[in-house]
Amino acid sequence: MASQHTIIVGGSFGIGLATAAHLLQKGHRVTIAGRDAAKLHAAAESLDGDIAAIVMDAADLAGLPTAFQAIGPLDHLVLALGGGNGAGPFATVDLADIRKGFEQKTMAHFACAQACLPNLSKQGSITFVSAVSAQAAMPGTAGLGAINAAIAALAPILAVELKPIRVNCVSPGVVDTPWWDFLSADQKEPTFEGFAARTPVGRIGRSREIAEAIAFLIGNGFTSGHTLICDGGIRLGQ
Repeated sequence: MASQHTIIVGGSFGIGLATAAHLLQKGHRVTIAGRDAAKLHAAAESLDGDIAAIVMDAADLAGLPTAFQAIGPLDHLVLALGGGNGAGPFATVDLADIRKGFEQKTMAHFACAQACLPNLSKQGSITFVSAVSAQAAMPGTAGLGAINAAIAALAPILAVELKPIRVNCVSPGVVDTPWWDFLSADQKEPTFEGFAARTPVGRIGRSREIAEAIAFLIGNGFTSGHTLICDGGIRLGQ
């Protein structure tokens, strides 16, 4: 895996940042991308190794081909874009919020994968980061589940259509990342405790653990079209 160039869109925090740190330790050259220049700079400063950062708004679909052209040749693309739109009870969830969720996450994943192709090595890979809401049956997540299931559906289709490029997906469960910062500290602790109680491993996940799953899919040349669920078993409905 040494000396390979990996682009991580959404690499300035959470799972994306953890993945950057993990791949740098493995000898990758890593470029992190995101729309917040200050966060990108701070993230790059926190990392050791051959790291670069580029401002990229993945929701700016028209600008993505130019952005990837500026990055140049790459071996692997990791799409760690977050998105919290679409949560809520099915009967009352805001349809405009659902649409925004698809635009900001599903369409961004789709468009980034498409835009990278002219510069992506034929021996390389694309790894999507979905979420376990695509596989679990948790009330209040119909919108999130639909958004993330659409992303996971891309992996087997593109694995065949884009061969020999490998295309996979990681589906994380509840992980302690800034995605949860919409909750106050007083709210977050009991929320995490509740999820941990429903998770067979007895705790919530760590960003590093999802990064390790992503690194496995990047490094294993005989795995393609697969969704690796890394959720501590919470999808099992404990």
